[in-house]
Amino acid sequence: MRILISNDDGYLAPGLAALVQACQGLGEIDVIAPEQNASGTSNSLTLNRPLNVYRAANGFRYVSGTPSDGVHLALSGLLGYRPDLVLSGINNGANMGDDTLYSGTVAAATEGYLFGIPSIAFSQAEKGWGELEAAARTARSVVEQVIAGGLGQPFLLNVNIPNRADADRLPRQITRLGRRHSAEAIIEQVNPRGETIYWIGPAGDARDAGEGTDFHATAHGRVSITPLQVDLTEHASLGSWKQRLGL
Repeated sequence: MRILISNDDGYLAPGLAALVQACQGLGEIDVIAPEQNASGTSNSLTLNRPLNVYRAANGFRYVSGTPSDGVHLALSGLLGYRPDLVLSGINNGANMGDDTLYSGTVAAATEGYLFGIPSIAFSQAEKGWGELEAAARTARSVVEQVIAGGLGQPFLLNVNIPNRADADRLPRQITRLGRRHSAEAIIEQVNPRGETIYWIGPAGDARDAGEGTDFHATAHGRVSITPLQVDLTEHASLGSWKQRLGL
């Protein structure tokens, strides 16, 4: 068993170290993560400059780019072999609902999936790394269950774990993505040179957090496991658009 692990919080993040440690004994592990925090970079690839890859004192490799850059480099030649499983995380905070479209954590796993490799993204439901060891035990347990079920067809799972000391003993639920309200207003400031600068506002509150969603599961003390896909086609409207455009 060969496992590639990445994240979006950077190669020094506690969540990455915890996931790597938790997976010891499951197989041969390689780590390629971003040099710096790359949260919110989604599936972006760096195409306008070359990338550097370095090796840290702990053996982790890190790349001067995005999470997707690291996994893409790894799977298109850097590793020299094809891993059996790609893992990403453990992220500092939730990746649920619409957040998955922006998440670098989910993007790293998605890159593995695009290469046809089973992939899993792990996140904690709240920021701050609270009860990280329990989250790591949960991640290992999920990985063990997935391996036991077979790694034949590629899949993409998004796992969100409540920040609880008993996280590894909580029930697990297969969920769908919820939805959020629109983000809050931008934050406008003036820098020391008198220039106006802007910060993206905080994410909005959950709009669809009903039963069956990832938001609902974690809020009620369950580990959320959401199968994802990358086909964004709105299949139900193909016929109506053909009619509307006279095609």
